[in-house]
Amino acid sequence: MTMHAVELPELWMPHPLRVNRHLPGLRAESETWARAMGMVSDDRRSSRHAIWTRSQFQAMTVDQLTAWTLPDAAPADLRLNHRFNIWALAWDDYFASAFKRTGDIQGAQEFTARLHAFLRPEDGARPPEPVNAVERGIADLQQQLFPPRLAHWRREFNQALARYIDAGVEELANSRTGRVPHLIDYAPFRRESFAAHTAPYSVELSTGARIPERILSSRTLRALLAAFMDVMGLANDIASYDREVHEEHDVNNLVVVMATSLAIPLRKAVPAAIHLVNSRLRDFERLRRDGIPRLARRSGLRHEERAELETWIGGACSFLAGLHAWYTGAPRYVSADGPPGQRYRGGTGTCLPIPASAVGPGGDTQQ
Repeated sequence: MTMHAVELPELWMPHPLRVNRHLPGLRAESETWARAMGMVSDDRRSSRHAIWTRSQFQAMTVDQLTAWTLPDAAPADLRLNHRFNIWALAWDDYFASAFKRTGDIQGAQEFTARLHAFLRPEDGARPPEPVNAVERGIADLQQQLFPPRLAHWRREFNQALARYIDAGVEELANSRTGRVPHLIDYAPFRRESFAAHTAPYSVELSTGARIPERILSSRTLRALLAAFMDVMGLANDIASYDREVHEEHDVNNLVVVMATSLAIPLRKAVPAAIHLVNSRLRDFERLRRDGIPRLARRSGLRHEERAELETWIGGACSFLAGLHAWYTGAPRYVSADGPPGQRYRGGTGTCLPIPASAVGPGGDTQQ
């Protein structure tokens, strides 16, 4: 397939990458867990029920993703979040293979309904017996995710996961009918389909800091969290454009949404999408520097509450920097038609390959 290189504006990331010092021992331990859940098979003896071969699993470098996004986490917390990251990717790849590529919406609905049974926060609810790697993984994680210091997350975290798996069915329905979401609706939907509502939990897990409860419902704090989550999911769309649109035939991608909603060609939708991600990051930075300090003064936060809030926001900055670094170099997002990092790189003069078959309004690219 002939590819056209599109010159991109700089993808901005103002925060430095920091790496958790416990990274070296992370991959082997979590590979053992993923194998026990049935997600990983041996390269020499593949299992039709496994989601990845061992080489595929290692190539995703999920250990780097976890250590880059949570640089301050203690070993046990880092390991727990690593397993959750593995599970989220396992769900994504399983769903794509079993349902998106086949268009099996009934199977997707049945699969999703069963997963809901593992996410009930009520005490005493008995989940079904797991029958596949995704179910075994979430059943195991439910026994670990909510230690006493994080018990307040049980309902909110599982609600976020429920929205995450439900979004998969909605994405499949959009792709089957060719319905491209409108830009106005897409950003809040992407927070759900990226499981971005679980990210504040991960930051709290890493830093040990909690957002003061009395400001959680404030407009400023909600705006900060929305910008934080938008940067994550929308930047992922740029990184995974080729994989989602051309391998999975998915219409739920920011580049496609921009092209359709604004009636512009794809070659213009790509830089427009990057400008939007940069804009949301600028919103986050403005609120972090100016809005949150004003909110803290107005709300009368005590010194220790302000310190905890500052620690949490610092963890959120590290989380974004780690995601940016992973999108930049992870083999999961590297183009097969170009050097590592070609799909998504910060810096001036980078290129995103666009297939020659891609057609946008105005005929700037042609079949």
